[in-house]
Formats: sequence, C-alpha cells, structure tokens
Amino acid sequence: MYIRDGFIGAIGNTPLIKLKKASEETGCTILGKAEFLNPGGSVKDRAALNIILQAEEDGLIRPGGTIVEGTAGNTGIGLALVGNALGYKTVIVMPETQSQEKKDAIKLAGAELKLVPAKPYKDPANYIHFSGRLAVEIGNKEPNGAFWANQFDNVANREAHITSTGPEIWQQTDGKIDAFTCAVGSGGSIGGISLALKEFNPDVKIALADPMGAALYHYYKRGSLKAEGTSITEGIGQGRITANLENIEIDEAYQIPDEEALHVLFDLIKYEGLCLGGSSGINVAAAIRLAKEMGPGHTIVTLLCDGGARYQSKLYNPAFLKEKGLPSPDWL
Repeated sequence: MYIRDGFIGAIGNTPLIKLKKASEETGCTILGKAEFLNPGGSVKDRAALNIILQAEEDGLIRPGGTIVEGTAGNTGIGLALVGNALGYKTVIVMPETQSQEKKDAIKLAGAELKLVPAKPYKDPANYIHFSGRLAVEIGNKEPNGAFWANQFDNVANREAHITSTGPEIWQQTDGKIDAFTCAVGSGGSIGGISLALKEFNPDVKIALADPMGAALYHYYKRGSLKAEGTSITEGIGQGRITANLENIEIDEAYQIPDEEALHVLFDLIKYEGLCLGGSSGINVAAAIRLAKEMGPGHTIVTLLCDGGARYQSKLYNPAFLKEKGLPSPDWL
C-alpha cells in the first residue's frame, strides 16, 4: 500500500504539470510545479512545516505552545493546519485588505485571526512588526509560551525548498531543466529552489517575477530598491532583501503587469482546467517571456502556488476587476 502519514506526510512531492498553451506558444516545455495540491492548498505548507520542525529542534516552542505569525494568508493557513497536526495553537495577524476567502480559511482552520490596517514595512504598525510584538506579549502570558514564525527572515523557510522542492524539480525533470521562474513574497521559495538548482547545475537560469508595486525587479536590474505602479495580486511583492533572499543568484528579472498575469490565469482555466491564484499568473507569464527570449527547445519550470478559489471575490469577480480597470474572464 502507498499511504502518506497524516497531514504532515502529505506535504510535498507535488507533480509537474505541462502547461500546454504556454508550451505551444513558445516552442519550449513549460512545466508548473503543482503546489496547490499540498494538503493546505499552497506552497506555504512546506515552509510552515519546516519552520515549526526547526523551532522544535532549537527548543523555541514547547508542547501546547502558540505559533504567532504575520502573513498575507497562505503561510497562516499552513501554520494553522500544521500546528493542529502537531498540537499547537496558532494566532495569525493579517492585513485587512487581503481576500475574504483567506481570512475565512484561517478561521476555519481554528486559528485566532487578528486583522490590522495595511501599512508599509517601515511603519511600526505593519502586520509583520505587529505579529512580532504580539508573540512576545502572548509568550509572557501563556504557560507554554509562544513562538514567532517570522517567515520573512527565518531561513528555515528557504531550507524547506533546498531540501524538498528544488531536489524534487531536479528529479522530476531528470536534470533536464534550463530555467526556473518565481515571484517573491518572503523569498523562501525562490531562495531555496535557486540554491538547490544551482548546486545541481550552475547553468540553470533563475528568473525573478515581480508584480507592479514591488521593488525587487528594479533592484536586480538596476541595483536599487524602487517600486513602480500597483497590483491586485496578494502574497507577493517585496520591498526589501529578506534573509531568505540573501546570497542567492538571480540571472533575470521581469516586471509583470496585472493585465498580463490575468490573461494567463484566464487562459489556464479556459484551455487547461487549472484555476489558480495571482502569483501563478505572474510566474507563468514570466516563464513565457523567458521562453521566448531563450528560444524553442528549452525546459522551464515555475510554481503554481495556490488555487484560484482563495481569490474568487477579487481575481475572478467581474465587478471588482471592472472597478480596477482590468479585464474579466469572458465566461463570467
């Protein structure tokens, strides 16, 4: 029998899916790592598990303790579910601007959800800083203490991808991979996967995919952090070099506007039956751009980070899209 051991055992070993339309359009083989098939519904299950396991190993969390984190959503969902499986309580701090579906998913998982106004990272009221202070406060009151996951600067995040996602991609492609594209939230996915793939083959090209409103495209292309424009995408877009991004090699960077990402997302549903979140649209759009630059015959892998149902009230809501001046799916 082939059986996975509970929620924890079901994390990882996701399949690679050939993206038919993108591949035909470019003459390359464009593959999506189906991270939406993790049991918590996103790539963040991997980081959540490794962050908690590393905290246990380091003695930073005790049985019955509380995990505290600031998150745009998916890491919070992953931490809550992994926490349930391992016997921890979870408190999640989230900007109130995030989708209702992700807020509901966190509460459904049994975590305590605290919503705060959306503030830039430099503001002490930013959700990340708020969650760090809250972890100290809870830790001083709770008999079993509290642990701040700190996904952005906790390198146990990218270590999850060094040891699992990167090697999985290498094995699933039989080492025949020319490039990898990925957007950045915490930096854990692109940080860990790039380090793993470059260790296997230094010639694998790593391309960063940035939404508008993020600062890393300008940093990797021109050497300074500068944000331009805005985006409706959630959970990605970074304005600083987090610890998970330190010492990684980025070969190319793309800035993907919402219109381009939405066109990709709508095509993935209409022609391939894949309903995905905004970061997947950014990732696949970057893979298409890179494939066209590299020319036919190359194999490019990207991440399909989560499912579209978590963004139905925004990405797939014609009224919301019209309000933002963005295109709608022609079937809605």
